[in-house]
Amino acid sequence: MDIDLARAWVQAITVAVGQHKDHLTQLDSAIGDADHGTNLDRGFTAAAAAVSDLNPDTVGAVLIKTGTTLISAIGGASGPLYGGAFRALGQALDTPAAEPLAFAGALAAGLESIQKLGTAVPGDKTMIDAYAPAVAAFEEQARQGTGFAAAAEAAADAAEEGMRGTTPLQARKGRASYLGARSVGHQDPGATSTALIFRALADTAAHA
Repeated sequence: MDIDLARAWVQAITVAVGQHKDHLTQLDSAIGDADHGTNLDRGFTAAAAAVSDLNPDTVGAVLIKTGTTLISAIGGASGPLYGGAFRALGQALDTPAAEPLAFAGALAAGLESIQKLGTAVPGDKTMIDAYAPAVAAFEEQARQGTGFAAAAEAAADAAEEGMRGTTPLQARKGRASYLGARSVGHQDPGATSTALIFRALADTAAHA
């Protein structure tokens, strides 16, 4: 992961969120506030513009700017959760480039940030259900000496599997938890957007 790849990742997330904005909002309308797609689209559009104007010395500078922008641009819970995660990622990557193991550690810091704020664990039907397995998959590949692109691909696959696994769960955190058993049968919008973020990383790394 270098500065150019970090910037390209943010741009790719912005494109992916824009393409899936209506789907994310549709998912959120079933078990949330019906604004997840709109909020993320606004936030990442602002973040992409912010990092395109940036002249960073480190990967971390790109990701911290992304996180700070998301926090200021997104309302509701998504801004602090995603923004905090990107800030934590950035704070762990104060270097012009990062090897896969270092990036795995940064992803873990992002996960810790989300869990500290949202207090969710795997199985609660939240973004954690996609994020946690993605981190584990990336770290496993990195420890085996796999290249960055292959590790990112494994993480994206794991995130998507985790995303799909939220459908039969009953929500125990967030707005969806108010629905109780009625939250069963709906894919979690946060897990879905998290999977988009990891797929954007894999696609960006594959074409780097």
